[in-house]
Formats: sequence, C-alpha cells, structure tokens
Amino acid sequence: MEKERGIKRELLYEAVHSALLAAAKKSFGPAKELIVELDPKTGKIRAVAKLTVVEKVTIPYDEISVQKARLIKPDAVLGDSVEVDVNTKELGRIAAQVFKQSMAQTLRGIERTMVFDEFKDRMGAIVTGTVRRFERSDVIIDLGKFEAVMPARERVPTEEYTMGERIRAFVLAVENTPRGPEIILSRSHPNFVRKLFELEVSELNDKTIEIKAMAREAGYRTKIAVWSANDKVDPVGACVGMRGARVKNIVRELNNEKVDLFKWSPNIRELVVEALKPAKLKNLEVDEAAKKVTVHVDEENLSLAIGRRGQNARLTQKLTGWEIDVKKEEEVAALGFEQKLAKASEALAQTLQIEQSLAEQFVRGGFLSAEGIAEVEVGDLTGAVPELDPEVARQIHEKARQSAAAPTPAAS
Repeated sequence: MEKERGIKRELLYEAVHSALLAAAKKSFGPAKELIVELDPKTGKIRAVAKLTVVEKVTIPYDEISVQKARLIKPDAVLGDSVEVDVNTKELGRIAAQVFKQSMAQTLRGIERTMVFDEFKDRMGAIVTGTVRRFERSDVIIDLGKFEAVMPARERVPTEEYTMGERIRAFVLAVENTPRGPEIILSRSHPNFVRKLFELEVSELNDKTIEIKAMAREAGYRTKIAVWSANDKVDPVGACVGMRGARVKNIVRELNNEKVDLFKWSPNIRELVVEALKPAKLKNLEVDEAAKKVTVHVDEENLSLAIGRRGQNARLTQKLTGWEIDVKKEEEVAALGFEQKLAKASEALAQTLQIEQSLAEQFVRGGFLSAEGIAEVEVGDLTGAVPELDPEVARQIHEKARQSAAAPTPAAS
C-alpha cells in the first residue's frame, strides 16, 4: 500500500487501528472504553475493554461482577474500573465487513487529502497523463496516482482523443467538491500556450523577454505580443528559435494550430499594424474615447486583415482590448481593371512559380495573393478553377503555405 499508493506507513497504521476499533465495537457492543492495540512490528492485535465493577451485571459490555473482577484484580471493589482482554478471534463476519468499510472510507479520505496537497501548488503547471475513459463529453485522464478531468468546455474543438493516448494539459483548477478534490485540466486555455512557451524559451523564465498580451481561438490561431527591455534582444527571434525550432515544437504540441508572434508596442497604432499582419494597412483612425480603431485596407488586403472566419480581426481585438473595424478603402482608379489584374497575376505567378494564365484564373476567382490561397482549403481552389487538376491544386496550396509561413519579422 505504501509503495503502490504513496500513503505513509504511519497513516496506514492509524487507519487500521481506527477500523479495528470500529469492528470491535460492532462485535462486542458500545463499551464506554474499548482500546485496541496494534503492534507495528508483529501485527499482533490486543483489544481491552474497561468494565465497571458492580454487584449484579445488567449491561454485559459495560459491567463486570465483583467475583469475576477479583479474578483479574484481587483488590477490586464496587465502582472500580477493570481492564479485561477481549478475544479478537471472536470477531465475526459483521465485524470484518465493518473493518473493510471503515478502511476503504479512511483510505479514500487520505488519498483525497494527498491529491489536494499535491496539486494545490501545481495550479498553472503542465502535466502529462493518459486518456482513460470518456464520461459524456468529458475526458478522464490518468496522472499516475490520481485521475483528472478535462471538461468538454476545456477541450480543443479540432482535437480527437483516443483511449490510451498520452497527452499534455494545463492544470486549470483543483476544486474541493462533495466527492473530494477534483483536478480540472485544459488544453484550450490561452495559458496552456503561454506555459508551453515558458518551457521552451529560457529567456521567458529569466524575464529577459515578456509575453505582454495574447489571444487564442483554440485549434485555429493564437496571437502573441512579446517584448524585451533589452534593446539588444530580439524577442520574436528568441521565441521562434534557430530555424524556427522552438516555435515548431509548440505548434506540433498544438496539432498545427497557427501561432503569430510579433513585437509588442505601447503605441496602439503600432500594435494594431503588427497584430493584423500579414495584411498591409493603408491608414488607421484611432478614437481614444471609444477605444476604437478603424483600419482602412485595399481590396487585395481586405480578406487578409479580416482573416478566415474573421479570426485575424477578432483576435487582434481580444489582444489589444480595442474595438477593431476593418473597412475597404475606395481607391481612385489610377489603373484600369485589366492593368490591376495583370499586375496581381504577374506577382502571384512569380511567388508560386506557376504560369501567368493560371495565376490570372486564381486572381479572377478572388485569390489575389499567396497568403489568400494559404488561408483556404484545397477544395476552394478547385471550386474557383474547376478545370484545375486536384493534385496540381494541392501542390499550389502547399507552395502558398510555405510562402506564407516563410520567416518574417512579424509572424511565424
């Protein structure tokens, strides 16, 4: 028991002692004073009942006659207390059942206390466990000695878990419930990503770099603004690592969730420009009183600024705490439509190394840049250009993703 469950030997002896006492009382009756002695070395049990000396016995488990008392204590007189050894071999089936129940209840209480004591100081840490079972949409995770629960609300919507799978999760809370302490885990909380960066990037632990703000839509995209008081330290480069090694490890743990890293600035204009990248902004209007930023972009950058399902703008709003309103700038037609089309097609053909005629079809389909193609699914490309071979579409999509993921000062 001590090795398997990690329960201290002294606590186990106390548990056995109290269970034996409960069993003895059940077997011999509710004596005023019933003492059970347990030898830790030999395991020998001795039960002693203190009985009152009386003339005539009316309560057998509480009283003893003068004659019997004097056999144990020759000078016993009426009213004295005499210690009588109880034959523990007489403990029957009911007493054994009481002992078993009492032991189980005491051990559960000890384990609950151990869970709470161990995990109350581990809140905010990352733990590794094995998926044991599912209770409705909740995932029960085995942490070795203890079990934890990852509620449906703390799961990542794009992730599927299988029995026996090893996963890492963030200790969100340790709650004392009527059923005992409950360890709540999360993989969708923003602090899960923060903690992964702290484990991977040593500069975050020694406070050379700080994560000033972050916003996350679990399973899809996370934006992180980093800053350093030391001008010689590149906070984004340190988090990305050599050839992207550090951020790749984190992205792998997050099942390829997109992670945008950029430099934090106290200036809201600079912060919004960095947060909305890779979109290029025309100008910004800042309303300090309403805490609102109106962003103007051209048609080519509109979809990039808003992002897939509105994620880019929504996460920027969460990260800055300001309302972000993205508007398309009405440009003066300096170039004719065909000239614009040719210019966009030429740039796209050069970036993806494809024929200009094919690039023109993508542009006419609404895909004006490699970033725009990378943001959608392969099926959207074949939908825009029906005659395009699916395998060719997949290759072009992969090239666009590589181009969009190429290291820049603002994103990884």
